[in-house]
Amino acid sequence: MFSLIKRLVRWLLVLLIIVPLLLTLVYRFLPVPITPLMVIRLFEGEALHKTWRPSAQIAQSLKAAVIASEDNKFCQHNGFDWQAFADVAEEFKNQGKLRGGSTISMQTAKNLYLWPGRNWLRKGLEAAYTPMVELIIPKDRIMTIYLNIAEFGPGIYGAEAAAQAFFNTSASALSAHQSALLAAVLPNPRQYHADRPSGYISGRAATIRVRANQMGSLLQCVRH
Repeated sequence: MFSLIKRLVRWLLVLLIIVPLLLTLVYRFLPVPITPLMVIRLFEGEALHKTWRPSAQIAQSLKAAVIASEDNKFCQHNGFDWQAFADVAEEFKNQGKLRGGSTISMQTAKNLYLWPGRNWLRKGLEAAYTPMVELIIPKDRIMTIYLNIAEFGPGIYGAEAAAQAFFNTSASALSAHQSALLAAVLPNPRQYHADRPSGYISGRAATIRVRANQMGSLLQCVRH
């Protein structure tokens, strides 16, 4: 019985630690072929539209919009934005509302290796994988991975597929307005539509554009 437990623990360590570590080393240089979320959606009967694009072929305006919208300290932190966590906790304490406080690095770790949901096991693994991603992969590469695997709509993953599906253009040719709309739908891409924006999404996109124009040196890690 004891030997069986040891084997189970060993395989669990391989599955949860060694495999993600090796994949992270690979993804520093090579495109990500598929993610757990993509597999789940395929089993649910959805299509899979994605085309990998290197950093140089993704519009700078999209990188700026995503940082302005999702994680304005992306270039400064080491995976965790502790001030953002404190703000989320304070907001929950005062208003009873719990919003997301995940950084782009955390979202990338989650998208690479984990399933959707908010249970404590998944959040714990996300917190464990985030430092690994940050230590092994440079910031601009993290952004590139994120923008190639993020879900922008049902069956639509990555900036290139989203640009083609919603705006009939390429990821490299996205305008500032289009980039802001894509960033605006990221929190809930299955409810909101970049090509048919609601009043809320249009207003959020306008705010994102203003913030992106004010980012300045906060975008230094994703500039070419």
